[in-house]
Amino acid sequence: MNSMIVARAFALTCLLLLAPLAARAVQPDEIMTDQRLEARARALSAQLRCMVCQNESIDESHADLARDLRVLVRERLQAGDSDDQICAFLVRRYGDFILLKPPFKLETWLLWGAPFLFLLAGGGIIFVARRRQKSLAPATSLSEAERATLEAMLGDEGS
Repeated sequence: MNSMIVARAFALTCLLLLAPLAARAVQPDEIMTDQRLEARARALSAQLRCMVCQNESIDESHADLARDLRVLVRERLQAGDSDDQICAFLVRRYGDFILLKPPFKLETWLLWGAPFLFLLAGGGIIFVARRRQKSLAPATSLSEAERATLEAMLGDEGS
């Protein structure tokens, strides 16, 4: 019992020590001196997908390309670009895929609709399978003639 508490405490300590490493990948030399610009850079970086990792924002990714994109965002902010101008620049360069939340438009309808299509298809498959299962299921009660035939068959096997 006591060793279990020690093991849990050790695991919690390790998790707490490693949590800051997983939270952000921004290097100290990337951080801007102007706190407002840095806050904007962090907000933008949280919205942009790492093209290497693809499931992380560039703010969380340790990939070299993510670092280059973080630096690029900060350079454009320093040059006076608005958040929309920076996003438009990156979309022109990398396409809508760079946005973690791509806009809903004709080119991205399948991306947004695929989960619903899969859910609908899965529900249809389950519905058809249940109907088929019910139609193939044996009758639960036997008629008197069937019961007599069954008893006769079972009686013949026992002799």
